[in-house]
Amino acid sequence: MAQESVSNLISQYANLFAQQIKQTGLLQWIAVLFGVAEVLLARVNNILLYPAGIIATILSAYLLIEVKLFAEAALNIYYLVMSIYGWLYWFRRKGNPVVPVSHATKGEWVVTLAIVCGGWAILYFLLVSFTTSDVPVWDAWVSSTAWAGMWLLAKRKVENWLLLNLSNLFAVPLLFYKGLPMFAVLTIFLFVIALIGYSDWKKLAKSIR
Repeated sequence: MAQESVSNLISQYANLFAQQIKQTGLLQWIAVLFGVAEVLLARVNNILLYPAGIIATILSAYLLIEVKLFAEAALNIYYLVMSIYGWLYWFRRKGNPVVPVSHATKGEWVVTLAIVCGGWAILYFLLVSFTTSDVPVWDAWVSSTAWAGMWLLAKRKVENWLLLNLSNLFAVPLLFYKGLPMFAVLTIFLFVIALIGYSDWKKLAKSIR
């Protein structure tokens, strides 16, 4: 009976996913394609990752606002700013040595936890007070953990991948719930890439010691 129940549950979710895919609009497909292109270009260190990322984030922010995921939309606007900055920074820093990869210190963990907790509280307050969000707790959590992960990424800390994947873990069901299946699939793809990134960066940090 238990096996049959699990089989039925899987079948229901598969049918729901198929229905959501059929209802997926062109803009979501384009945003996801450019999001995948950005990740693949980043893996080979190609500067075209920035224009691909800019297109993906603009479209993503628009679609997220449509489904009332305001904190995630704001997160994408931040991605947009950082993509433009990164594109310019690429040209300025070209040929210069990069900051070495390392593990987060105790002090950096304190800052990371402050960003997660403080960011969640602020975002939750803003969502409840000034938006029509129907998932303020979840939306704020996904964004605050991503903010913390990006702070660690900017510092080139190995643990950035852990925070980014914590965000991804909660983002996947939220995106399915909001009817954005291709964004959810892209997030699963990013989750896998982050696992690989964590493994690679651990090796880099160890080799630098």
